Amino acid sequence: MTTEKFLEYLQYERNYSSHTVLSYRKDLEQFSSFITRQCGEFSILTIDSDLIRLWIVDLMEQKNTPSTVKRKLSAIKSYFKFLIRQGVTKKNPTNGISGPKNSKKIPIFVKEADMDVLLDHSEFGSGFEAVRNKLIIHLFYITGVRRAEILDLMDSDIDFSTQAIKVTGKRNKQRIIPFGDETHDLLIKYLEERDVRIGIGDGHVFVKEDGAKLYPMLLYRIVKNKLSETTTLSKRSPHILRHTFATSMLNHGAELNSVKELLGHSSLAATEVYTHTTFEELKKSYNAAHPRAADSKKGG
Repeated sequence: MTTEKFLEYLQYERNYSSHTVLSYRKDLEQFSSFITRQCGEFSILTIDSDLIRLWIVDLMEQKNTPSTVKRKLSAIKSYFKFLIRQGVTKKNPTNGISGPKNSKKIPIFVKEADMDVLLDHSEFGSGFEAVRNKLIIHLFYITGVRRAEILDLMDSDIDFSTQAIKVTGKRNKQRIIPFGDETHDLLIKYLEERDVRIGIGDGHVFVKEDGAKLYPMLLYRIVKNKLSETTTLSKRSPHILRHTFATSMLNHGAELNSVKELLGHSSLAATEVYTHTTFEELKKSYNAAHPRAADSKKGG
């Protein structure tokens, strides 16, 4: 009876959709079935935190994904909060229990050798679009900026005296990213080409031939088309070049916190995922170079 009252509460007081309510019903039925198997009956008063943890283990052993398990746990947490408000029980056995962590995917990146080929030996052509497109690829790789950040970059954000650009990231947080002599020369060449071809615009660095600000899909196509010439990666987006920047920095000895600041991450955890990538590269190099790494059976 308490289950039905809970579902009615979700539907009529919380205005949950019928689909969501049905999901809650299924989660509660599965939970009830598990408790009954463990205890011989389903009784709210006998459920403790150990049973909740055992239920989570059972879900994982059934090959449920971490996100699915967390969703089911969220439903049970809501159920017990409802029971407490209704005075059915005074304890919540789900308190302090969190679901399994989602496994982080290792970021895809372009190999350094392929980036060298792309920037040093690939044919971009001549003229305004060619100079612009090469600078775009170069900036993504050399600074790790986001797509929106490069689209919103203004002439006033470039400081040639200190060789740094100012970008505005998520939550309007600004950061300064340094650049080297090569980037300096490419920027000067592009801006001269742009100003001769288009004239004074609205201040955006990257524009189309008609002077209008570059739009996201065009930027995506520019990157995808050039990456297609040198890599067989399934994903060939601007974000892949951001991954490539971070991976390259760490592979060449940059401190994790420095890369975090350059990327504009709010926490170090977001940057740490790239350490897995660099470890994979290190492992490949080791296996390829060490005379006894390939055959672990040697030497007994």
